[in-house]
Amino acid sequence: MQTNIMKSFKFWTTDEYFNDETKLELDKIKNDEAEIEERFYKELEFGTGGIRGIVGAGINRMNIYTVRKTTQGLANYIKKHGEEAIKRGVIIAYDPRHMSKEFSLETALVLAANGIKAYIFEDLRPTPELSFAVRHLGAIAGIVITASHNPPKYNGYKVYWEDGAQTTSENANGIIDEINNINDIRNVQTIKEKEAKQLGLLKVIGEEVDKEFINAVKRQALRHDMIQKNGNKFKVVFSPLHGTGNISVRRVLEELGFENVLVVPEQELPDPNFSTVSYPNPEEEEAYIIAIKLAKKENADIIIATDPDCDRIGVAVKGEDREYTLLSGNQTGILLADYVLMTLKERNQMPPNPAIIKTIVTSEMGTAIAEHYGVSILNTLTGFKYIGEKIKEFEKTNEYTFIMGYEESYGYLIGTHARDKDAVVTAALICEMAAYYSLKGVTLLGALAKLYKKHGYYLEGLRAITLEGKEGFERIKNTLEEFRVNLPKELGGRKILEVEDYLLQKKYCFKTNCESLIELPKSNVIKFTLEGQAWLCLRPSGTEPKIKIYCGVKERSIEKSRIEVAKLIKSMVTYAKL
Repeated sequence: MQTNIMKSFKFWTTDEYFNDETKLELDKIKNDEAEIEERFYKELEFGTGGIRGIVGAGINRMNIYTVRKTTQGLANYIKKHGEEAIKRGVIIAYDPRHMSKEFSLETALVLAANGIKAYIFEDLRPTPELSFAVRHLGAIAGIVITASHNPPKYNGYKVYWEDGAQTTSENANGIIDEINNINDIRNVQTIKEKEAKQLGLLKVIGEEVDKEFINAVKRQALRHDMIQKNGNKFKVVFSPLHGTGNISVRRVLEELGFENVLVVPEQELPDPNFSTVSYPNPEEEEAYIIAIKLAKKENADIIIATDPDCDRIGVAVKGEDREYTLLSGNQTGILLADYVLMTLKERNQMPPNPAIIKTIVTSEMGTAIAEHYGVSILNTLTGFKYIGEKIKEFEKTNEYTFIMGYEESYGYLIGTHARDKDAVVTAALICEMAAYYSLKGVTLLGALAKLYKKHGYYLEGLRAITLEGKEGFERIKNTLEEFRVNLPKELGGRKILEVEDYLLQKKYCFKTNCESLIELPKSNVIKFTLEGQAWLCLRPSGTEPKIKIYCGVKERSIEKSRIEVAKLIKSMVTYAKL
C-alpha cells in the first residue's frame, strides 16, 4: 500500500484532533488494506457544486472533518470578497439523511468562527427553498447538506452563490483553491454553538422564509380559476419518499385549492434509511409501489413523488385501463413546456423574447415544441447550475425572458423565484396541468400521445453503469479518453455526422471535415450526432460512481423508436466495453 495512504490513516487514528468515535471506526478496519485504501487514496473532490460521498471516517468520506475543511475553504473565499460579503452571511439547509443535522451545525460553527453569520433552518427544508432564501435574505452564499437521491450511506454538501444558483466554474475554482491551500486540517476554525449565538453569528430561521417561499411558488400558477373549479374533484396521491417535500408540497397544493391530496403514510415521515424503498429516486418505478396501491384504492388521477431534498419530481398517470404509468423525465418536461407555452399564448401573457432552457442530453422534442410557439430554446451542459447561470445572464442582458428550464433527470423550474430545480413549484404545475386536461376528458398520457402525433415520435434512452471505488474511477476516466483516441465512424448502424467534445470544447463535422469551437464550459462529455435525427452521449455522473449513456431518436412510431433506442444503447455499451 502507498506510504501516503498509511501515513494519512495513522494520522487519523492517533492525533488528538480526531474524536474517539472516529478512531474506533478506523480501528475496526486496521487489517483491511482494501478498505483503508478506499477511504484514504484521495480526498473527496469539490466539483462545480460541492462534495458528496459515503458517510464515514477518512479523507474520502463525508464526516465532520471533511465538512469543516470544505467550509473553511468556503469561508476563506468569502472573506476575499470583503467585509460586505462577510456581513451578508450564509444560509444552511439540510435533509433527513444520516448526519445531515450534525453536518449543518458543524458548517455553521466554522462560518461563525470566521466571523461570517450563519442562518440555519430550524428543521428540514427543501433545496429549492434554500435557493430562494439566499436571494430573499441577501446572503452571499448558501449550503444544502444532502445527497439528493443517492442510497442511504451517502451524504453531500452543495454550495450556492448569491444569485441562488449552485456555484459554477469561477466561484467553484476559487473555493477549490482555498480548500487545497489548507495544509493542516487542525487549523480549521470552529467555535461552540452557545458562543456563536451569543456573538450573533448563528441565527435560526423558519416560518417567515417558509411563507415567502410558498407565496413565490403560488405566483407561478397559471390557471387559478380552473383550479378553483376542479381542485376539489381532482385526486392526487403524493409521496415525499421520506424526504423534505412533505410539508411544502402539501401546503402549496392546499393553498392553491387542491383539496384531494393523499400522502402515502408509509413514506410521509423523514427516514434516513429510506426504509420502504431500495433507492429514494422518483426516476425508479420501484419507488412507486406503495403509492400505486393507495392510488388504486382511492382511484387517484395521478401520483407524484419527490426525492429526499425535493428538487426532483416524478409523476405516474392513471390510464384508461386504470393502471398507472410512470412518465419519463423527458415526457414530463415536454408536457409542461407545451402546457405553459400554450397557456401563456392563449391568455396573451407571453413575455418579450421568451426562452426555454434544456440540457444537451434532454429530448429534442422540446425544441420542436418551443419552435411551434415561436419561443427560443437554448442548450446547456448537464446540471441545473448551468440553467441557473443562464437566468442570471438573461437578467443582465435582457436578451431573453426565462420561462422554464428542465432536464431529463426529473428536474424542472418554472419561474425565477428559485435558481435551481424545484419540485415544489413543479408539483403545483403538474397538478394544475393534469386537472386542466381532466376537465377536457384527457389524461396526461392522452395529451402526450397528441404531442407525439403532432411533432413526431421522439424517444430517449439512458443506461447508467456503476463502477465503484478507485478501479471504477480509473475505468470511467479511461473510457472517455479511449473515445478521444479512437473515434468510431458509426454507432448502432448509423453514420456519425458530428462529434462534440465538451472537454476539448471542440465540434468536429465529418461531412465537411471541419472543426469549430463550443462556447459552453468545459466538461468531460462526448456527444455524437448520428444520421436520421439520432444522437448518443457519454458522460460520467457528477454525483455518483457511474458512467452514463444517453441517446435520442425520432421515428415514425413509438414502437420503432423503442427498437432504435435499444440498438443505440447496446452499440455504445459494446464499443466502450462496459
